[in-house]
Amino acid sequence: MPMKVTGRAADYREIDRFDDGVGWIAHPEEAMQRASHAVATEDGDVWVVDPVDADGVDDLFAEFGEVRGVVVLMDRHARDAAAVAARHDVPIYVPSFVDPGIDARTQPVTDRLPDTDFEVVRTVDWPGWDEAALSDGETPVVGDALGTAQYFTTGRERVGVHPMLRVKPPEALEQFQPERILVGHGEGVMEDATDALEYALDGARRRAPKAWVEAVRSLV
Repeated sequence: MPMKVTGRAADYREIDRFDDGVGWIAHPEEAMQRASHAVATEDGDVWVVDPVDADGVDDLFAEFGEVRGVVVLMDRHARDAAAVAARHDVPIYVPSFVDPGIDARTQPVTDRLPDTDFEVVRTVDWPGWDEAALSDGETPVVGDALGTAQYFTTGRERVGVHPMLRVKPPEALEQFQPERILVGHGEGVMEDATDALEYALDGARRRAPKAWVEAVRSLV
């Protein structure tokens, strides 16, 4: 299984469908399980988050409305944001403290996405690692701080803290009491998400040694 697959995907796997959004994994065969999402507002605006492009993916989120913007949540998630934004002729919205190095039109955001209930929450503030999450109170969309891909979780965890953050999980994650969690790597948690998040945060440090060993095994 390759760690990461480059190039535009000829197909994709749909994940995380709910009333106000949907997700997809463009390259299901890769170990990183890079996930992308489209979330919609009551006005019918669609925000595409951390997209990895794939043939036909525009049709997947067209049913939710018209694309208002593309969002990049962290400095390593430029992915195919420029291509998707250009195709829909919309800006790329980036948290003001994140620099993904995109050579395209970008719009900085601070408190929330324009005309939405999605708050921009700073989750990671490390040298070389700046990351935000979006949250409307029910659905946090997280970049790398949380994930469900194999190298994120151990034991009974349904979502796990990033291996590099396990010793001290981001305190910002504690504010969420979500109905569902959408993540940048792996399928989301669509049921009992608050319990899953609390379990992940409470035991992240204690389960770190086991998680690290399993993460290395899953990626080699």
